[in-house]
Order: sequence, then C-alpha cells, then structure tokens
Amino acid sequence: MTSDRWLYAWALGYAAIGAASVLVPLYALALGADAFVVGLIAATGAFAGVPGALAWGRLASTTGRYRPFVLISLGAAALAFAVFPLVSSVWFVVAANTALLFAAAAAAPVLTLLAVADVPESGWDARIGRLNEVQGYGWLAGLLAGTVWNAAVAGRVLAPVAAQRWFFGLSTAVTALAFVLAWRWLPQPTVSIERFGRSTATVERVLRGSGRAARINPFSGLRSFWAIRRLHPRTLAARLTPALAAYLAAVFLAFTGFATFFGPLPAFLTDLGYGSTDVFVVFLASSAASAAFYARAGALATQYGARLVQLAALAARVFLFPAVALVAFLPALPGLLALLVLFLAVGVTWAVVAVTATSIVTRLAPPAIRGDALGAYGALGGIATGLGSLLGGWLATSASYPVAFVAAAGFVLVGALLAARQV
Repeated sequence: MTSDRWLYAWALGYAAIGAASVLVPLYALALGADAFVVGLIAATGAFAGVPGALAWGRLASTTGRYRPFVLISLGAAALAFAVFPLVSSVWFVVAANTALLFAAAAAAPVLTLLAVADVPESGWDARIGRLNEVQGYGWLAGLLAGTVWNAAVAGRVLAPVAAQRWFFGLSTAVTALAFVLAWRWLPQPTVSIERFGRSTATVERVLRGSGRAARINPFSGLRSFWAIRRLHPRTLAARLTPALAAYLAAVFLAFTGFATFFGPLPAFLTDLGYGSTDVFVVFLASSAASAAFYARAGALATQYGARLVQLAALAARVFLFPAVALVAFLPALPGLLALLVLFLAVGVTWAVVAVTATSIVTRLAPPAIRGDALGAYGALGGIATGLGSLLGGWLATSASYPVAFVAAAGFVLVGALLAARQV
C-alpha cells in the first residue's frame, strides 16, 4: 500500500502557490502595477508552465530519477517566495512569479510517476485521482489562508504591503517545510515515463483531471505535459475531421475569453476600492463553487447531454462577464455581495465546462487520433490562457475594464456559437 504522506507534503507547498495566485497580482498592484502588468503576470505564469513540465519530464525520463526533480521544484519555489518581500519593482515581481510557476509546473509529470509508483496498472487511475484531489484542495486551502491572513492582519496589525510581505515570508517557510517533508517521504518509482505513457486510458484520465478539485487551476502542468506529450500534429492534421477542428477552434476562442476576463480582474477589483481580503474572498468563492459542483455537473451532463449543459454554461458566462463591470456602480457592501453571487455562478459554469469539454473532444475524435485530439485540447487551452491574459490586461489599460469584459464575453459567444454548430 503506497503511503499518502508525500502527497500531503506536496499539497502543503501547493497551498502556498494557490495563495500566490491572488497575492502576487495584489502585491504588484500595491507596488504600482497597472492592469496590463497584472495580465502579464497571469500570462507569463501560463506560458512558463509548459516548458517547465516538458524539461523536467525529459530529464526525469533520461536519468531515471524522479525524487530530485520534485525536491528541486519545492526548493526553487521557496527561493522564489523569498524574493518577493525583498523587491520593490513590479518587473522583479513578474520574474519571480514566472520562476515560481515554472517550478510548480515542472514537477507535474514527475508527480504523476510518483503517484503510481509500485501500484499495479489497474490502480493507476485511482492514484492519479488522489493526487489531483489532494493538490486541488491544497490550492483551496492556500486561498483560504490568504483570506484569513488579510482579514486578521492587513490594515489591523500591519500596513497592507507589510502584511503581504510577511505572508510571502510565511509562504517561504511553509514551502521549505514541504521540501523537508518531501525529502523524508517521497518514494522512488519503478514505473518509467515511457511505460506510463503507453497507457492511453490513464493519460486520458490525467487530461480529464480526476477528482472534484482537480480542475480549479484549468491548465496546470500536470495536464499540459501529458497533453503535449501525446500530441502528434502531423497525425492529427492528416485525420482531423471538420467537426473536431471546429470544436477545437471553439475551445480556443472560449478559453481566450475566459482569460481575457480573469487576467485584469485583480486590478479591476482593487481599482474599485476593494481590499486584499475582499479580492481573496471573491476568488475563493469561485474556486470553491467549482470544486463543489463537479459531481453535479457530471450528473447534469449525463442527464441532458454534455453539449446542452456546456452551451448553457458558456451562454451564462456571456452575461456574467459584462455583469461584473456593473458592480462599479454599486456601493461597497452591496457590490461585494453582488460579486460573490456572480462569482459563485462563474465557478459553477467553469465546473460544467471543465467536465464536458474533454468528453466532447473524446466523442468527436476518431479513435485513431483520440490521444492527439486531447493533446491539442490541452495545448490550445494553455496557449489561449496566456494570450487572453495579455489581451485582457492590454484592453483594460488602453481602453477600460468594461471593454475588456465585453471583449471576453464576445470571444465566449463566438466560441459557443461555433461549438453549437458542431457538437
């Protein structure tokens, strides 16, 4: 029986990374960043994950050693956290965040191998699901910790920027503790990347993101590595059907819209006058709603069909994204309550999209290219997240937040219409 202790060690470090997903843009804003820089932070984080996962996966495969790469990732993450309190330039913040997310994503393929170490192939799916679940709830725990810290300390015990710097210091200590625990508990797998990669069903399960909290971070390195590893562009292009091509284009447009909305969102909330605690609460509400609704989303897809429920979720987002801009016209407390309602709905709609998208790709793809189709889905989603984050930050800075949110809704609408014609 494989012990789960090392999973909890990794989840401890991943909790700090989850908190950083909100804290880093807030810290950059406090140092003078604008919406474009906030979008750039999200974009560089999205782009850094893929080469990190590919590099670590290749090195682990070449050397046949896996533990050192997880330890290096945790050590690098601790060092990145230690840099944040020491800098006052937003560009150093961007660089440190890129290094942090590179390190986090780089460990992804190695974590998968560790999860299935010394477990029969029949049990691989369950172990991957366990990894995703523990990691996902670690992310949620980090958001909750950031919320509590800001509510109790920022503006009460310490000035907001000082409170953020202290939290980065605590994140350094937590990640260092995760490193020590991982060093003690990590197994050394006997399963190689090559052997694992031959199991198509298992790789598809990774891309689906087993576990109800797995998809909180939409295109994490855990899925990006296996998605791109299974992608053979020439094979896919030679056998790509019109329906599948159109749906992949729809996915790219929809996820570009999602990122165009979320990229400048921390800057928008800060400019409205909401404090760090409020921003954490909004993101926590969205992530928790997603995690709680995955099982129900799957049941709805089974009852009404993946196509119908996904289109309903995309249609809801077409209205939800611009509606967030209307909060600017509300007083602070009613505005915060309205934001919580809107972001609970945003979280629910993400659960639906995450559950249904891979099943639709699987259904549309001929069996011979199913792995390539799922790989394309993962790769396109990751690229769209980076590009959309940049676009959202640029639109918010050069035009306005409402323009960025309406543009985000426009991308989602076009993606939904294209998907409706094909699925």
